[in-house]
Amino acid sequence: MRSVPAILAAVAMLYAPHARAQDAKLAQELSNPIASLISFPFQFNYDTNIGPANGSRVLLNIQPVIPFDLNEDWNLISRTIIPVVWQTDVAGRSGDQFGLSDTVQSLFLSPKEPGPAGIIWGVGPVFLLPTGTDDLLGSRQWGVGPTAVALKQTGGWTYGILANHIWSVAGDEEHPDVNSTFVQPFLTYTTKDAWTFAVNSEMTYDWTGENWSIPINFQISKLLTIHDQPVSLQAGVRYWARTSEYGPEGFGGRLSVTYLFPTQ
Repeated sequence: MRSVPAILAAVAMLYAPHARAQDAKLAQELSNPIASLISFPFQFNYDTNIGPANGSRVLLNIQPVIPFDLNEDWNLISRTIIPVVWQTDVAGRSGDQFGLSDTVQSLFLSPKEPGPAGIIWGVGPVFLLPTGTDDLLGSRQWGVGPTAVALKQTGGWTYGILANHIWSVAGDEEHPDVNSTFVQPFLTYTTKDAWTFAVNSEMTYDWTGENWSIPINFQISKLLTIHDQPVSLQAGVRYWARTSEYGPEGFGGRLSVTYLFPTQ
């Protein structure tokens, strides 16, 4: 069986035999959550061993990132996460559910030039929108809070942290309030031929339920150009180091395709 890197390399050779010089630059820009770069990722996640009935979940995150040029000094970056979920028996023998989960909308005000020591940063609000189409897919709560990101890029390395906190401000009184902290430390290395190796975590602390969910993600991606369209292909695995009562356990997988639209 061919390895994931070998498969990605074969795809790269098939569709982009003459990779453009800017591919490596775009690949590293993609590691920056608030880069001045329009991107449109489709991220597939698969997890098992969820809850007492060992349920499973397939999650498609549609995550458009759109920067807006405010003036000579500042950008406003919109990051949206729209989750589409297929799941089975995630809350005991709860059957199948398919539909939307809650949408998370973040806005980052970010200077165009890095700050002292080359730090790139952004701050702004984050909103939780109750778009869940089933009680087991969404919180039925409206939420709001702060979000921030800080990172540095040097050589082929990118490292930093993104965080937010959401409190519910309105919603269905029969559903628990949302009081949740999200922390995402990340480290990536991009090679001169546009391969990116990444490790990160997507930690969530539920202050209402008083529990952590901590997946550790390992990912490999390759940026290539298909008919003048930059595309990043990614594959990875994760391990759930800690999970809530009804959270997944063990290993999971991730595949994603990201379309890039450089603004310059």
